[in-house]
Amino acid sequence: MQNLLVTGGAGFIGSNFVHYCVEHTGFHITVLDKLTYAGHRESLASLPADRVDLVHGDIADAALVNDLVPRADVVVHYAAESHNDNSLHDPRPFLDTNIVGTYTLLEAVRRHGKRYHHISTDEVYGDLDLDDPGRFTEETAYNPSSPYSSTKAGSDMLVRAWFRSFGVQATISNCSNNYGPFQHVEKFIPRQITNLIDGVRPKLYGAGANVRDWIHADDHSAAVLKIIEKGRPGETYLIGADGERSNQQVIETLLELFSLPAGAYDQVTDRPGHDLRYAIDSTKLRTELGWRPVVDSFETGLAATIDWYKANETWWRPQKAGTEARYVEQGQ
Repeated sequence: MQNLLVTGGAGFIGSNFVHYCVEHTGFHITVLDKLTYAGHRESLASLPADRVDLVHGDIADAALVNDLVPRADVVVHYAAESHNDNSLHDPRPFLDTNIVGTYTLLEAVRRHGKRYHHISTDEVYGDLDLDDPGRFTEETAYNPSSPYSSTKAGSDMLVRAWFRSFGVQATISNCSNNYGPFQHVEKFIPRQITNLIDGVRPKLYGAGANVRDWIHADDHSAAVLKIIEKGRPGETYLIGADGERSNQQVIETLLELFSLPAGAYDQVTDRPGHDLRYAIDSTKLRTELGWRPVVDSFETGLAATIDWYKANETWWRPQKAGTEARYVEQGQ
């Protein structure tokens, strides 16, 4: 394996994966990215030109995809419309990218006999009760609750069907919530960090009791690389780093890291259908493939993420005003 095609590689977790591969492997990487509002050339600008090529294009463009796939040893599919709030406002782009785009890629890897890895989310499983001791496993039934998670569930099912029906050498990973560098300021953690940098009180949906299972993007990238190298085709692997925190706990940790009082935040209208709790059991990934997270604690990773946003205002500042204006329109 020497050449990767990484879709969505200018987005958040995709660009982190590209950076990780440049640092830890000798692969040549072609990034295919639509460069929507959430994808940025600047996220790849520091990488060596002889290792990374950026192609501006749509994964639903069959001719373009069919041209790029034969040049790769492995296709790693990160590209997705992924923001729940946006899916509630306008679901159509989520269908176009997450369903039609995935179909287009699967047909190309089937045609050219290429290895394929599909990046998905724990949100396809719905949610768990706050007092439920259980966690999601690879056998958990799908129960998506938003247009976003529904289209990701549909794309997962397409991958399984193309493996079973056509023999496509595919793996799937479902990961918990990522945080780290290069994440758009519309998302929960970078929104609060950039608010705090600007001296604005952070915003908490409802009571903040909803729980997410956080993982640093570097740990996610390491897990994906391990699955590409050692994962068994046809298998699904859940990626999680035992990082369960309520949204309130996340905000209070951020406030502590900014040396501010624990209650210095504002509560805003809760998101419709807001999932209660996500929790990942990554036993299969750890026992079969030997992966372990290396970021030693959520607090350590969060402090490093704050430092990155403080040092990279030129990256996120152009996004900030428009994002906050949209949230104001939504009462959030």
